[in-house]
Amino acid sequence: MAHVWIDQLKQIVGEPHVQTKKSSLLAYSFDATPNFQALPDAVVAPANKQEVADIVKLCNQEKVPLVPRGSGTNLAAGTTPTQGGIVLLFHRMNSITEIDEENLTITVQPGVITQDISEAVETLGLFYPPDPSSMKISTIAGNISENSGGLRGLKYGVTKDYVLALEVVLPNGEIIQTGGKLAKDVAGYDLTKLFVGSEGTLGIVTEATLKLIPKPTAKQTLLAVYDSMEKAAETVSSIISNRIIPATLEFIDRPTIQAVEDFSKVGLPVDAEAVLLIEQDGTVENVAKDMPLISELCEKHGATQVKIAETEADAHALREARRTALSALARLRPTTILEDATVPRSEIATMVRAINEIAAKHNVSIATFGHAGDGNLHPTCTTDVRDHEEWERVEQAFEDIFAKAIDLGGTITGEHGVGEMKSPYLAWKVGEAGVEAMRGIKTSFDPNNIMNPEKIFAKSTRKRVVVST
Repeated sequence: MAHVWIDQLKQIVGEPHVQTKKSSLLAYSFDATPNFQALPDAVVAPANKQEVADIVKLCNQEKVPLVPRGSGTNLAAGTTPTQGGIVLLFHRMNSITEIDEENLTITVQPGVITQDISEAVETLGLFYPPDPSSMKISTIAGNISENSGGLRGLKYGVTKDYVLALEVVLPNGEIIQTGGKLAKDVAGYDLTKLFVGSEGTLGIVTEATLKLIPKPTAKQTLLAVYDSMEKAAETVSSIISNRIIPATLEFIDRPTIQAVEDFSKVGLPVDAEAVLLIEQDGTVENVAKDMPLISELCEKHGATQVKIAETEADAHALREARRTALSALARLRPTTILEDATVPRSEIATMVRAINEIAAKHNVSIATFGHAGDGNLHPTCTTDVRDHEEWERVEQAFEDIFAKAIDLGGTITGEHGVGEMKSPYLAWKVGEAGVEAMRGIKTSFDPNNIMNPEKIFAKSTRKRVVVST
């Protein structure tokens, strides 16, 4: 990289905010995805949108790759600088700029932590529902980039359902505004929704206005215990088919239960084959009506124990235990691969059964948990990337899992994005013509391909394999 280029960056943001030491570059050479790592040429932290725009203009002029990064919790290699270039950080742009109680909105800079948004609005009796498991450290721009979901996704939806307006720096350095504090707006293409989930390939978010809703007045949490994973999965389908939509409907299998209990010590039944964590919120009357019905359906479909948390402290402990599932499993072996194959709700039991059969077929260890209420399962493999033969079996197992999800009418990713890791499989879901349509959008926005290059679109696609389980 030319030294003049580095000097220009320092002129834009100030010398202290441009990192080029090897130790600094190593720190941002990877995200939470195993087996993907590459050094950037520089790590840059702008302070405002104009600095972002000036950086982008420079990168576009010099054709330097640019990777916007939040907290690095990405699980699809979506924020690894595999083509070198710049990693762009936003810890200097981390302010909540407005909470508008009249219009029920909050406006934030890209580096604001997701949980800080939730806590800020809840003090005012308001509610921001999206709650990815990484919410304690993930940034809002990262959530927007990946269209993140969370435990409350079944009832409340995902990030895209709450993004009303964006300020975005385009790949040519121009700054645009999309959307607004509006209940209705059909003026032209919906650019707001286009940028949500685009994984940093179309532009850089420098401000977001998010929709808020009134905070629910009541909430109850239930734990249902099963001696069969299939019975738990069938319960999920039954609850939904009975027109009950809980705020949270989470599934945890036996290996995950054991790992979480060893980690969190909250009293989970380690001899169970599966548990369901179910939470309902809303008015006092609605919660009081729904929870007995949910308990009855759990018992009808084979729950050996159904227990409603007696206190908020007990309920909080159960929620936090579920959020630690990945961390708990990661303690078991050197490498952890967490995926998010998603199927229609009616196919949950079939998919869980298939995951277990695929794990046995390839002789790998896969624990399964996830947002079962919306069909978003997280098969998680504990392995060791240094064991090349085992790693090949792990990759083959996940290919089979993706193929099975597609066969069941599902998708290769429900909330983790495509990134680089899943890009070879995108055509399995959307077809080659669909990939080319997306690539056309990318090219029209970013003709010099500087914005997070080689993400979403693979250099080559993998041959589709039909899997029988």
